[in-house]
Amino acid sequence: MTIKRVPTPAGDQAWLVTDYDQIRTLLADRRLGRSHVDPDNAPKFIDSAVLGRPRQGTAQEENERHTWMRRMLAPSFSARNMERLRPRVRHLAETLLDELVAQPQPADFHEAVSFKLPVLVICELLGVPFSDRETFRLWSEAMSTLNNPKKSQEGFANLWAYTGELVERKKKEPGDDVITRLVEGTPPGQEDTIAQLSAGLLFAGHETTVAVIDRGVMLLSLHPGQWDALRKNPDSVGDVVEEILRHRSPASRRSDDIGMPRYAMADIDIDGVHIPSGDLVLLGVEQANRDETRFPDPAAFTPREQNPHLTFGHGPRFCIGAPLARVELTEIFTALVTRFEMFGLAVEVAQLTLRAEQLVGGVAQLPVRWTEA
Repeated sequence: MTIKRVPTPAGDQAWLVTDYDQIRTLLADRRLGRSHVDPDNAPKFIDSAVLGRPRQGTAQEENERHTWMRRMLAPSFSARNMERLRPRVRHLAETLLDELVAQPQPADFHEAVSFKLPVLVICELLGVPFSDRETFRLWSEAMSTLNNPKKSQEGFANLWAYTGELVERKKKEPGDDVITRLVEGTPPGQEDTIAQLSAGLLFAGHETTVAVIDRGVMLLSLHPGQWDALRKNPDSVGDVVEEILRHRSPASRRSDDIGMPRYAMADIDIDGVHIPSGDLVLLGVEQANRDETRFPDPAAFTPREQNPHLTFGHGPRFCIGAPLARVELTEIFTALVTRFEMFGLAVEVAQLTLRAEQLVGGVAQLPVRWTEA
């Protein structure tokens, strides 16, 4: 059965959906979202400020808010603008690899490159001082902590207050950045809304991409044939990036996937299953990305002619940061395969320390060795 009742990590009940077509349909359904008319009594997903509980609101209010957000952010994060950013991302990637090879081997790729590249890029886009990275890194990690609600809420509050200060600064000293454009395009009195949105962008703009870069290095280390193929044909990096996005992390030790939390903001009937309004729905995107009818031999790590993965979602709420993530990923992996003859893990995957208490998961360190071409 592809839709079933399951307990959430927080102990409440939810609907888990695992079928590719059902998840694709629900991702595009505007009756499914992050709002709830009674959030204090809604089923809880996790004990975290991020995705732990729904926000207060109706389907109409959520869709109006989402439309406003997309209208404000779409120009800055459009595929065309991200392509214009590509040379800058390429330069940053090459500079970080210069710094990496100056270190003795093995070196921690996670700290030297995977973390720094997305942070540098999102800081430049938003107009956030890169010098503050360690401060907001601690708050980001705190807010995505699982099973520690107080720590998570404090992290979110600190990050929100920080971006609130940035908003006030941009009002006085505007720049060529996303936060300034949000300030200039929003009526007075909405500073808190801009600060909260900016905090979300700062968090989402680096946390998930960091984990995907690490995952790609692991996958290529475990599949040297793919590394050799990329060395011979770097133009195929884009196809490999899509497979990295689709694939599960080799370091994952979860027995099952918990899914992406959404709330039914109206009654929903899908394939004979009735989901009452207010119920929590978990969209098993990782399971969908391993659907054999869509991805032949799903456990294999190989570039695919067709790769309709759902990692970035689908429909009107397709991830607005997808073009940015794809630029960052293609540039860093192009830089790796053109610079290094050999590059990979210096330890077994089983020896890596997982960030098990973090919502986005990933690894704490990624020791690597290399041979330059």
